[in-house]
Amino acid sequence: ACGLTRASPVQGVREARRLVDAMSWAVTLPHMLAVLGLLFAEAGVGKAVAHVSTSWFDVDSRLAAVALYCIAMALFTVIMGNGFAAFPVIAGGIGVPVLVKVYGADPAIMAAIGMFSAYCGTLMTPMAANFNIVPAALLELPDKNAVIKAQIPTALPLLAANIVLLYFLMNR
Repeated sequence: ACGLTRASPVQGVREARRLVDAMSWAVTLPHMLAVLGLLFAEAGVGKAVAHVSTSWFDVDSRLAAVALYCIAMALFTVIMGNGFAAFPVIAGGIGVPVLVKVYGADPAIMAAIGMFSAYCGTLMTPMAANFNIVPAALLELPDKNAVIKAQIPTALPLLAANIVLLYFLMNR
């Protein structure tokens, strides 16, 4: 890279430091949220989600169960700020007990599309600072939520597409 840009290695180190300084605490945020998701799963939040989802929502329909899983994954990501935090809780609370055990879903497909649904939530939350707030700061946008506002029209149809995909592909 240095040969291509004709810059010294020291300049690369300076730019890396400048970027890390600009991103600040958000550099470690994904790692902390992933650990938080695992702690929630170990603390039994997934079991509480399973109880609430099966008692409050009608999961007798495969479509309803799939929609509940995908929407819960996105909503919990909006709350937690990262799909890695939401995934162990929602997959353990709805994905495995309902989709895999009741409807015989392929766990790999359920997990992949569930994670993609979680990323739909990431697109819609300021809690995902590393994806939504830091870019606005780095681009010096006047509206700190401009990135989120631009992503919502993509996130919602993508979430609907995930529901359709999981419904048709989970029993392959």
